[in-house]
This record gives sequence, structure tokens and C-alpha cells, in this order.
Amino acid sequence: HTRMRRHADRIGFNVVGFVPRDGEATQVQPQYLVTPDLSLASWALREQVDEIVVGVDDRRGGMPMEDLLECRQNGIDITDLATFFERESGRVQLSLTDPSWLVFSGGFDATPVRRFSKRCSDLLVASLVLLLTWPLMLLVVLAIRLESGPGQPILYRQERVGARGKTFQLIKFRSMRTDAELDGVARWANKDDDRVTRVGRFTRKVRLDELPQLWNVLKGEMSFIGPRPERPQFVLDLEHKIRYYGLRHCLKPGLAGWAQLRYPYGASEEDAEEKLKYDLYYVKNHNLLFDLLILF
Repeated sequence: HTRMRRHADRIGFNVVGFVPRDGEATQVQPQYLVTPDLSLASWALREQVDEIVVGVDDRRGGMPMEDLLECRQNGIDITDLATFFERESGRVQLSLTDPSWLVFSGGFDATPVRRFSKRCSDLLVASLVLLLTWPLMLLVVLAIRLESGPGQPILYRQERVGARGKTFQLIKFRSMRTDAELDGVARWANKDDDRVTRVGRFTRKVRLDELPQLWNVLKGEMSFIGPRPERPQFVLDLEHKIRYYGLRHCLKPGLAGWAQLRYPYGASEEDAEEKLKYDLYYVKNHNLLFDLLILF
């Protein structure tokens, strides 16, 4: 059990110590090992402990439940390690997560009120952004036409996976050559992908290529805030390789997302697993205030 002393004047916590079970092998540094000379509750009150975090392995047996209950009665918070990590880091640690924790840990707000409020905010924000950015979109259209010449497509449509696994046609400004995937094989896009045009390199850098997705939001295929939609070929592969990957599809995909803000650009299976940790955090904890935070 890790002891945390939280400070009201700053973000974070202080680790007071780790109390191992009898005979338990630990890898904790010796200066953090604690052997209470009183009952757990009395010791925690003396040390001004605000929270006890229970390691995930401790739930398999041998936990001092009566001592922990006494701590709860004295106003000390008891938190499991997965919940603590989620709260402090803003992501779900997959190695600590099991199905029972996902079922009982709360979140996943899918009430009619939440769905209605999210849809209303999507329509409002998408309409406002469209009014503000249509001149930029017109300039992008002209730039693509000048670079590629007449007869070349301005928009690029690509099948993506949406809510409940249903696919839809995502719309973007074309940023790659028209022969980027002539063989029909889906490939991860690289940061310095040589298939990207000069105009496309600029529009991708400042995200202008994403603006046509406002139409997807207005149609109800996407939300303004949510996990970014992936291609069906990638999803099929990642669902077999990464546990809980399918959970990100319980919401509409978003034009912007929590993982985009917290994780740098990446396009690989390893990046997908890291981004999933932030996507699951959003899926579990999304609300109107959180959406506004991400939007700003």
C-alpha cells in the first residue's frame, strides 16, 4: 500500500511509504519501506496520510480489509492502483487494467442527456468553426488546384471506423499524390512521408487538411471531440494485437481528441497502443466540461 500525502497548494503528491505484506518480496527502495508501529489507521492518522493506494496484486488475497475499513472510517481515501494512475496521469494504464475494473470503476457516460448535450455542442461548435474558417478552406482549394492542375481531386475520401464499429467516408483536403496507394494496401503515414505534396505538407502541419471533416460532424458521423477514427484494415489488426482497442469505438470518433493533445505525432502499432491509453481515459471520463477543455 503506497501512502500519498497530497498538497493543496500544488499538483501532485508525496509518497510517504510502502507497507508490504508479511513475506512479500518487493522492489521498492529501502527508504520507502514502512513497518507501522501502530495499527494501520493509527499510523496513517499520525503521519497525516490522506490516501492509501492499494497495489493491484494485493487484491488477490491477504489484504488487511479490517484495517483499510478503519482507515476509511477515519476519512482516509482508499484507491486502487489503476484508478490512481488514471487520475494522476490522464490515461488508462493497460498493464494494470482488467475487465472487472472497467466494469466497476465508473464512467462511460452514455445517458440520453449526455448524448443530446454532446450532439448539440457538436452542431454549435462545428457551425461556428465553419463560419470562421471558410476563407481558409477556399485558399486551400485554390492552392491544391494551382499545384496539381485542373482535373485533379481537391478532396480525399477514405473509409474509417466510427461508433459501434460502423464505417463511414471521412473527408479531408487531399494532401498526398493521387497514386499514394495505387496497390490498394493501407499504410501508416510517416511524419516525413514522401507521398505528401508541398501544399499537403503545409496543410497537414497546421491541420487545415482536417477542416472538411466539419461536414462529417454536421452529418452526425463524427463528434467534434473524441478518439480519432482509424481505417478498417488497421482496426482489424489492432483489435487482435491490443487489448481493449475496440472500447474506443463506443463513442463517435472526433475531429480532435485527448490523445492528440497528450501524445506526439505517431503512426505505428506502438503509437496506437500509447494513444489508446489516452483514448480510454476520454471514453471513461468524457463530459461537457472535459470537451470544452480539449477544445480550448
